Amino acid sequence: MIVLSNAKKLYDGTSRDPSSISTGVDVLLRGERIHAVEPHRPDRPTAPEDVLVDCSGLTITPGLIDCHGHVTVLGLTGREMDVMNSASMLLWVEKILYTTLVDGGVTTMRDVGGATDRMKRLVDEGVILGPRLKIAIAMLSTTGGHADFRGPDRCHGELSRLWPEAPGRPSSIVDGPWECRKRVREVVACGADLIKICASPGVASPSDKLEHRDFSPEEVQAITEEATARGLRVAAHAHSRAGCELAIRNGVHDLQHISYMDERLVGLAAERGCTVTPTAWVIQELQRAEGLSDFVMEKVRKVAEVHAQAVSSCAAGGLPVLMGTDPVLPGMHGRNYMELHWLIQEGLPSLAAWHGATGLAAGEIGAEDTGTIVAGQRADLLLARGDVIERPQLLDEGALVEVIQDGRGHRGFAPIPQRDFVSTVRDCLPKAPSSRS
Repeated sequence: MIVLSNAKKLYDGTSRDPSSISTGVDVLLRGERIHAVEPHRPDRPTAPEDVLVDCSGLTITPGLIDCHGHVTVLGLTGREMDVMNSASMLLWVEKILYTTLVDGGVTTMRDVGGATDRMKRLVDEGVILGPRLKIAIAMLSTTGGHADFRGPDRCHGELSRLWPEAPGRPSSIVDGPWECRKRVREVVACGADLIKICASPGVASPSDKLEHRDFSPEEVQAITEEATARGLRVAAHAHSRAGCELAIRNGVHDLQHISYMDERLVGLAAERGCTVTPTAWVIQELQRAEGLSDFVMEKVRKVAEVHAQAVSSCAAGGLPVLMGTDPVLPGMHGRNYMELHWLIQEGLPSLAAWHGATGLAAGEIGAEDTGTIVAGQRADLLLARGDVIERPQLLDEGALVEVIQDGRGHRGFAPIPQRDFVSTVRDCLPKAPSSRS
């Protein structure tokens, strides 16, 4: 058993209420699970094989759950997209997954475009080290919509450079209700855990304008009906008011980006039981990005002016807010916790931000066995110096001490047993047939 002893502060991920905070507690880990959370006992009996870890100067939280990941994106320039469409793509994905877990503290991620079932299985089997994945595989968009990244000449014969059709990943570009139905069926057959659509144009896409709409109501209805019939929820990229309302009225569950959400739309979303994933941090990063066109940078400027008001409206209206980073720029992977900082900066209470990155997120993405520090749950935890609950930016200043996933550490913090990656990979390899003498 591992005993995380006398934690200075613990956030258990169960709610956004102060009751989810404890001080002076012991967290007992047995194997891959949390065994118990108890008041600290200086005289706690331990067996010789038990590991006692002094946490009297540390804050403990659940491992983060990122609800808007893109592990197949290195950046938005043509060169960066070409790298991820090359034969070396899986090597880069491995690096992204590693830094997302070990440096970013993300133990579970919902990838909403790009990741395939093969990548998810390689993580599950221990061949690749990274957060567990829930995957959308493709990000469905109309021709000329947000997922349609053609080359600089916008040639009608070119394919989108963003997640083109590949083994395990159907094309993201789809038009018309019946084609939408078929594409949902294809994506589900490829192993999707949710469906992702573009209900509005985007900031980084090269040709669509923010105020425009992407799909028609009939197309969105076809998508949500097919997804619901297969037990899946739909998440929608939605910046504009028209895109947000299109998604809300036609069965989408999670609204992502939400730049122009106002009180009326917040009320409508609440009536329909929607959640939101604002992606506040990427707006800050886009303002400093290099290599983007003047057209794109003008959209960035417009979104930056209104995004904080949208987050504040969602918070005031009581909408469930999930943490999602949308890490599409160089330097974002492995710093996923920065979304917490920017959500707080834009008006979300700190515990609400953390809940949306832990217990609330777990329930929304179908990962109910993680996200909370409760007996029986997966032993996914972060150990950090300082009060990262109130000031998550400390994680970007070296406060992160250890990332524990399934009861094993990944950053070398003694005396926590570390994941033996070599043995894990060896166990995954086919066994040679036994010889007979």
